[in-house]
Parts: sequence; structure tokens; C-alpha cells
Amino acid sequence: MTKGWQGPLPEMPSLPAARAWARLAPPEGYAVQWRRLIDAALELGLGPEELAEGGMDDVAAARDWKPATVTLYSKVARYGGVPLPTPPTPEPDPRTLDLRPLTEVRSEDPEHLRTVVWCAIALRWPAPVGGFRDLRREQVHATARRLVVTTDDGEWSVPGALTAWHAWEAVRNRFPALAGSPWVLPALRRGPGYTSQVGGRLSSQALQVTFTKHAVRTALYLRATTTGGRRTRAEALAAVYETLSYDSYRRLALAAGAEPVAARGAVRAERATRANKAAAAPPA
Repeated sequence: MTKGWQGPLPEMPSLPAARAWARLAPPEGYAVQWRRLIDAALELGLGPEELAEGGMDDVAAARDWKPATVTLYSKVARYGGVPLPTPPTPEPDPRTLDLRPLTEVRSEDPEHLRTVVWCAIALRWPAPVGGFRDLRREQVHATARRLVVTTDDGEWSVPGALTAWHAWEAVRNRFPALAGSPWVLPALRRGPGYTSQVGGRLSSQALQVTFTKHAVRTALYLRATTTGGRRTRAEALAAVYETLSYDSYRRLALAAGAEPVAARGAVRAERATRANKAAAAPPA
């Protein structure tokens, strides 16, 4: 049972912030988030008592946390015994977005093609980043009209990804380390770890960074190539791409009607889908 935080007795001084946090055990399943919450609080010299009294506003401002992040860490604090109010989870914004530019082949650069095929598959198989990290080439089969992704949880049909898949396969087959890799999204260069190698399995963090770079580069491409009457729309789209994460991309794909692959995000996506239908909202 988690030992909850208890305030000091009247006229008794509070413990130093670091010692006060050390007395609390991290909630089960949230050790990483608990550590990040403590680090953020200690940067401001806040212990559990001060955080409970003052709330998350100062910590959120110092870390530039978005409302959804504040909600997450407020819940984690409560799970660990710090009595913080939990703000409601904000609705995603935007609810809809044109994701097609992120799936278009524009060059033969391996890093570009690797992320393009990821985005193209994720439009119809919106798995969490860990699902793509573990996705093996033997689990993806190309037919005449579509890709078929097969996992232990079932089989998914992925139309619209053949061009990106064949372009990526053609380029990777030029390099023996990539051609022999069993992973759909292998490492293109060695990382800092001693076990890292070209063609090895990427970490989830490396995949997140890869997606962010691709989204930013796509934004730059839209700004550089769009002219005339489409310029305003392209500028608005590029502005969103500059801050787009894979988690948001996946949530938008789900909201657009893709079949859920995992439970994570499915409820919010269903809520967004209903809202889109009710408002008949056009793509942003």
C-alpha cells in the first residue's frame, strides 16, 4: 500500500524538499513519470507539501507543460499520495488534420523514406510507437493493391502505402546491413550504445525524434513549394506540423476513422470522431 504524504504537526518545520519526496514511494506503473514530477518540483524547491498547497501552475509554467501533460502529472501525484486536484483532460486540438503530405515520397534519402513508409502504414494501422519499433518485415506483406500487416492481435489491410513501401524496400536493398535487417524501421547509423548497429532495432525515443524531424522538414517543404491561392492553407498546415508528435499523428489517424490497434487513445479518438461528425468539421 502506498504511503501517502502527511503534513507536519502544528509549529513543526517541514522536511527539506528532497527528503520529503524520498519518503514517498512511486505509484506502481508510473515510476518514470513520478521521477520527472519530482525533478520538476525540486527545480523550484517544492516538496510534496508545497506542491499540494500551491498546485501545479508554477511547475507547469517552468517546464512549459501543455494542459494534457499537467493532467497526467496531476494524476500521477495523486496516485503517489500528494492530494492534487485533477484537471479534466483537454480535448485534442486540432480534431482533424490533413496528414497526406507526411506520407508522400519526395526523395530517395533513406531517412526520409523510412519515415514516409511509417506514416503511410500508420494512417490505417495506427499502432503506438512501440508497435512500430517491434514491427518485423515478415509481418508486412505487399499485395497488388495494398499492404497487409499481421500481428498476434490480428490482420490489418493498409491501402495507400504501396508506393512508399516499394520505394523504401528498393533503397534499403542497396545496403547489405539494411537489406538483411529483420525490422521494418531499422537504424540507419550506429548510436551511442555499444550494442547499437546499422540495421538494428531503434529505440522508441529515436523513433519519436525521427518523426519530429520528418514533420518539421515537411513543413519546410510546404512553405518552399506552395504558391498562389494554396499558400495560406499550406502555411497553416506547416505551422501545425512544426509541433506535431507521433502520438498526435496517431490520434488524428484514429479520429479520422482508422481501426484502433491498441486501447491507448481509442476512447479520446472515438470522442473526437463523434464531435467531427456532429460539427461536420472540414480538415484543418
